[in-house]
Amino acid sequence: MIDLPRSEEAQGPDRAAEPTPAHGIISKGPEPRLIEVLFKGKRRDFYTAHVAPPLRLREYVVVEADRGQDLGLVSAIGELASRKCAFCEGCKEGALPNQRVLRRAAPVDVERILNLRGEESTIRRDVRGMVGEHKLKMKISDAEWQWDRNKLIIYFTADKRVDFRSLVRSLAKKYRTRIELKQIGVRDEAKRLDGVGRCGRELCSSNWLRELKPVTLQLAKDQNLSLNPSQISGACGRLMCSLRYEHDFYVAARKRFPKEGRKVATSLGEETVVSVNIFSSRITLRAAAGEMRTVSLDQLKRETAEARRSASKN
Repeated sequence: MIDLPRSEEAQGPDRAAEPTPAHGIISKGPEPRLIEVLFKGKRRDFYTAHVAPPLRLREYVVVEADRGQDLGLVSAIGELASRKCAFCEGCKEGALPNQRVLRRAAPVDVERILNLRGEESTIRRDVRGMVGEHKLKMKISDAEWQWDRNKLIIYFTADKRVDFRSLVRSLAKKYRTRIELKQIGVRDEAKRLDGVGRCGRELCSSNWLRELKPVTLQLAKDQNLSLNPSQISGACGRLMCSLRYEHDFYVAARKRFPKEGRKVATSLGEETVVSVNIFSSRITLRAAAGEMRTVSLDQLKRETAEARRSASKN
């Protein structure tokens, strides 16, 4: 654990470190730029940067936050940040965010956030104990200090709505700061805590997936996947986000094939479609007597066309 300098400790828990002019000055010269800033738990937001010299990737910056200041890492600049921001709701095209980058972070600022991160694991354990004392049905997932210590956010999951007003009062009395309890879903919890998926790589939701769209069992059915929950569920216990990735391809490809269970007229008479393989373009058919055969899609089209011509002649 990195210890805070005496000058920082003397400021008390409710005051942020004073800006160091040598580490980033608000400049009137350069054009303002759009940047993306990464915070703890893969939380991201967009800001207008008017700092000289221009910011670079992986630099720590102090930004405007809710009733105070926060510290994060520059994760995208310029055109890349603009493309990412295009997915945000409520953003006007070409408009820069109202939130601003205040300055570059000084070494003492980074040291401060590292100390706060070290405290958060202890806070999380203490809050879990307080939840037990208040007999609340909620699971504490994470704790996050705002850099200036003006706010402490507690993330939790719960099956139902929880009346946590008494818990908030207890937390405010203990930590003497503004407390925010934020209920998140299990998929959002996995995104914050991160992990490794069944594929052996970092979770998509935590690594690059910006929006967690609904995933239903119908997606697995459309792709002829196993419906065993243990095989199609992710680290969060819900259906994997990756089920959506190829779904549009499967839907488009299957339009070329007759549906399973459909009866088709072929050169051998009426047969039932048992299954289709969109990758090999082959279809398994079952005759009325029970015989099974597999034909290509082109062969089936020829046979059904011949059957239609024979039926029209008769």
